[in-house]
Amino acid sequence: MRLDDATCRERLAGARHAYLATTGADAQPHVVPVTFALVGDDLVTAVDQKPKSTHRLRRLANITDNPRVAVLADRYDDDWTRLWWVRADGLARIEHDGPAFDTALAALADRYPQYRADPPRGPVIRMRVERWTGWAYTGAAMGTETWSPR
Repeated sequence: MRLDDATCRERLAGARHAYLATTGADAQPHVVPVTFALVGDDLVTAVDQKPKSTHRLRRLANITDNPRVAVLADRYDDDWTRLWWVRADGLARIEHDGPAFDTALAALADRYPQYRADPPRGPVIRMRVERWTGWAYTGAAMGTETWSPR
């Protein structure tokens, strides 16, 4: 069954991680797992200190070339009556400092204890959500199940 915008937002907010999809000038898709927070109508994620193969990250170059991005979160369960997915589509921008940057880092630290002691030092990606899309299994269990992110 199709999920309404409020339910999509609730389920995404409850997910602990998601996947960021970008495409650059080469039109090749690029998908990476991300930690994130919702700040008003925006979804924020940041480049943190975890080891990376390069500091010239493709996601940042792609957003510079093409700011249209998508973020996907889902729940898989061998009991398929519990399946769902949510996608947020929007426009992203890269922030390196300023009040919005600081607000994003604070939201990420509130959500992930690991960032309290060692906040991300890389740029923030801020996506303005323009469209929510979501789906959940429509079997009998949906009416009685209490939803939880995991």
